[in-house]
This record gives sequence, C-alpha cells and structure tokens, in this order.
Amino acid sequence: MGIRIGILGYGNLGRGVECAIRQNPDMELAAVFTRRNPADVRILTQTARVCSVKEAEEWTDRLDVLILCGGSATDLPVQTPQYAGLFNVIDSFDTHAKIPEHFAKVDEAAKKSSKTAIISVGWDPGMFSLNRMYANAILPQGKDYTFWGRGVSQGHSDAIRRIAGVKDAKQYTIPIDSALDAVRAGKNPELTTRQKHTRECFVVAEEGADLAKIEEEIKSMPNYFADYDTTVHFISEEELKRDHSRIPHGGFVLRSGSTGWENENQHLIEYNLKLDSNPEFTASVIVAYARAAYRLWKEGNHGCKTVFDIAPAYLSAKSGEELRVSLL
Repeated sequence: MGIRIGILGYGNLGRGVECAIRQNPDMELAAVFTRRNPADVRILTQTARVCSVKEAEEWTDRLDVLILCGGSATDLPVQTPQYAGLFNVIDSFDTHAKIPEHFAKVDEAAKKSSKTAIISVGWDPGMFSLNRMYANAILPQGKDYTFWGRGVSQGHSDAIRRIAGVKDAKQYTIPIDSALDAVRAGKNPELTTRQKHTRECFVVAEEGADLAKIEEEIKSMPNYFADYDTTVHFISEEELKRDHSRIPHGGFVLRSGSTGWENENQHLIEYNLKLDSNPEFTASVIVAYARAAYRLWKEGNHGCKTVFDIAPAYLSAKSGEELRVSLL
C-alpha cells in the first residue's frame, strides 16, 4: 500500500494533484472531498471515492496526508488550522505578507494533534523561496530579485472572483522587461514593486453589475493589486473561454552578488521556470512535499513546517543510496 492521499477541493489544483499522484507509484489517491454535491463531481481515479467535505472527519484513520486545494484569500486561513487538528496536511497558501500569522495558527493546531503540516508549498512560495534562501546563503553580499510571469496567477484570479458582481476572471502578472534586463546586466537597480511588474485582469461581470465599482475594488485590493499598475478589461464569457482558457505561468529568481576581499568579483545566480500549467506544476511540488510530511510524521517530527525546514532527500521516492548514485 502506498501513501494514502486525500484531496480537499477539486478545482484546477485538485485535478493537478490527482494527476501528479498517478506519476508517483509510492502514493495512492484514496478520497476527494468536495463542497459540491459528490454525485456531480467526476474524478479520473476509479479506485478513489468522492465524498462530501462534511465526511472528512470520518477518514482520519484512512488517510496519511490531506492536501488542501482551496484558495488563499478565504479558504486556507480557516481550513489548514482546522484540518491540521485531524490530518497531516499540505497547503499552498501564497499571501506572502500573512505567512507568519498562518504558520503560527497551523503550528499550534498540528502540535496539539501530533500531526505534521507543511504550508505555502508550490513554486512561489516554495521552489522560488528555496532558491532565494540558497542564493542568500551562498552570496551574503548581494541583492535579491524575483520576477513572475508572464502568466496567470491562480490566487489573484481567485481573489477577483470573490468580488461581488464578478462571474469569472483571469489575472496575468507581467514582468517589466527593462527591469529584468537591468538586473541581468549587473546594474543592481533599486526597484519598487510597481517598477518590476504590471497586472492585467480580464473580468466577466454579472449582468447589471457596477463595472466602475468592480474595477476600483480590484485596483485597491491590498496584498494583491494596490501596489501595482493594474489594467482591467471587461470581456464576455465567450471571450474568456476562447482566449484565456489555459493557465500558463513562470518567472525568475535572481541574486546579484560579489565575492573577494574587496568584493571585486561579481556573480549572478538565476533560476527560472516556464510552465504550461501553473496548477499542475504547483500540484507536482505539493505531492513531493506530501511524501516529506508523511516521513516526518512517522519520525515523530510534528508541528508546522515550510520548505525551508525539509531536507531535499525527504521529497524523493528514491532511497539515499539511489540519490547518491544517480543525482549527486
């Protein structure tokens, strides 16, 4: 029997997690929990059950890890502490400014229940966070730069969809080329948030909705849009399906630093991702960390963790010996 996984929420991320589990032979999907009518939810894994979210508590002895696939705006701040009291859990909480507060709540719940939780897993926060940390440790004299896009941000799109009068929406994050070029050229520019990215929103409004009010709510939303030059386009549902059905993303983490007695030698570390599917890649990262959560829990290492706390070997299905032979 493999590591028994449950998925809570079956949207784009939940479907991505299901696909990722299929690529990991040491795991199996046991159940999907949904707020919808379970009879209306069709999943791909024939051996897994679809259950109401109200039934989750009945599965505490039948799951090794529960992966939470809700949104960071309103779902995860409530769900992760709640379910960390019952299961080993993973989430992709991505509101950077609120991660310390989220960590504290989840840590308290997980320690109380002797469970292991890993929060803010994905590519940013997640893989990008690790690369920032590695680069800072290697080049302590230097500057960090992170650019996202061009791509669809699931969290930002979800935040727009929560606004009254919005039927559907997609939001693209777009790096400003001149800023990225200046970093790569070693100029070490001082860049404000607004100078690094723009945000472009494509919104389908409900009939009769106040478009000016929706646009103002988007542009003034703290943690999401307030610090950026944001363009809002109102389009039809047909246009959104035709032109914006895919969910690509990507980005760059760079650190420009110097070494030598007088800092005479300059170095640039760059890590970049180009993703056809943001949710599927995020899901693949999450599933690797689900393996780590299970292993840590078995060792009695409880409480909340982030990607900084997990040794790389815990992510891999390969043994230490296999890793030393094949990858070191």
